[in-house]
Parts: sequence; C-alpha cells; structure tokens
Amino acid sequence: MTDLSQLPAVDPDVPNAARMYDYYLGGSHNFAADRAAAERIKAVMPFIVDAARSNRFFLHRAVRFCVQEGIDQFLDLGSGIPTAGNVHEAALAINPRARVAYVDNEPVTVASAAALLVDEPRATITHADIRDPCSVFSAPGVRDLLDLSRPIALLTVAVLHHIPDEDDPVGLVREYRARLAPGSFHVLTHATTDHDALEAKAAAEVYRGIANPITTRTRQQVAALFGDAELVEPGLVDATQWRPEDTVGGQHRGFWAGVARIA
Repeated sequence: MTDLSQLPAVDPDVPNAARMYDYYLGGSHNFAADRAAAERIKAVMPFIVDAARSNRFFLHRAVRFCVQEGIDQFLDLGSGIPTAGNVHEAALAINPRARVAYVDNEPVTVASAAALLVDEPRATITHADIRDPCSVFSAPGVRDLLDLSRPIALLTVAVLHHIPDEDDPVGLVREYRARLAPGSFHVLTHATTDHDALEAKAAAEVYRGIANPITTRTRQQVAALFGDAELVEPGLVDATQWRPEDTVGGQHRGFWAGVARIA
C-alpha cells in the first residue's frame, strides 16, 4: 500500500485536472484554484459537465461489460478522485470477488482514495507515475492484488490525453498490454477536438495553464492507442454512443471511447 507520509506536498494554488474533474462531477475534493480553472473551462465549453458525466457513465458500462465477460481484476491508471460509483463499486456490485488496483500520481487523489478504501480489502490505491510501467507493476498495491497470469481489464479513462506525444503514449499502452494475459481488455477514453472543435480547442488552451495540460487527438490517433487489440462492438465511438443505457446517444460530448480485447 502507498505510504501516505511519503506523498509530495500539494500546492493548492495550482489547478489540477483530477480535482477539476472531481468538481465537474459535484465532488468536494478540490481547491479554489481548481474551481476557478474549471469555471474558465465551463465559460468556453459550456457542456464540459455533461462531457465529464458521459465519460463517467461510459466507465460504469465498460466495467459492467468486462465483469460480464468474466473479468474480475481491474488496473485503473490515472484513476482520479474517488467519487460515488467508482470502479470497485461497479465491479463488486456484480462480482463480490472482483479486485481493483487504482493508480494515480496526484496526492489528494491518493489520500482520498486511501481513506475510502481503508475497509475494502479488494481494492488498493498506488501512488505512481503511469509513465513508468515497471514501478506500477512492482508496487505492492498492484503486485500483491492482481494475478497477471489471468485476464485483467486495463482502464485508461480520460488519462492518456495528459500524456504528451514526446512521452510516446502509443508505446506506453503497448507495454502495459504486453504484460497482460490473453483475454484481457483495454478500456479507453480520450479527449478530442473532432467534435465541437472551437469549444474543445478553447478548453485545451485553458488546460495548458494548469498542472496537467491536455493533448487532444483525432479519432485516428486515438484508434492507434489500441494497437493490435481488437475493438468490440460498436468500436471507437463518442462516449455517449458506446452501448448507451444511462446516457442519451447522438450527442458528441468530446470523448472518443472504446473497449478492445487483448489476444
């Protein structure tokens, strides 16, 4: 488990994407600077709250899909602030034996998750930089919880757009998938300017001034992140359109989303 005493200090005056996302979802794990930056985003992209919720609803549906496909282990990279309906809650509601390893590098996220999970033996939080797969897989919260000889669902939901091109996100997720057993799944969402381009580009400009800038990518670029993993139906679509149950399809809200099976 992560030693909370070793977490780096938090500067409350520097906005952070995870805490801003928490604010969009109505959470309380955020500071005034996060809320101010989030309001600047809302000013140029008024549907950002809908986008965040659509992304969250997609995550729930994808987790349920994976559990129904027999997956009972999840590795959630860049997991964000724990809010109601998190991955372990969605998974455990269907399979009480499911296990979830959360990984994030944001101290407030890690501390909040640690408090939430203190009485939950089937979920852990690890403080690590997801750009270093070796440190992620060797961390006790991952190594001791997940059995890499069995299929796992790799979750990269609303995180890879924080990995710039120079850090090779395609190669990074390829390395993660290479460590997983056949029959695993890769769940992914990614911000794009393919839809509502003016608003999305203006929002990306605001994000450039915070601790976690965004690199938006086209549908073709996002598809490349899946490598040779095989997308399940309906393929790579807007998050609102992936097997919709609890969202209204047909509205482009800014996240490409997909689930792929790892051979």
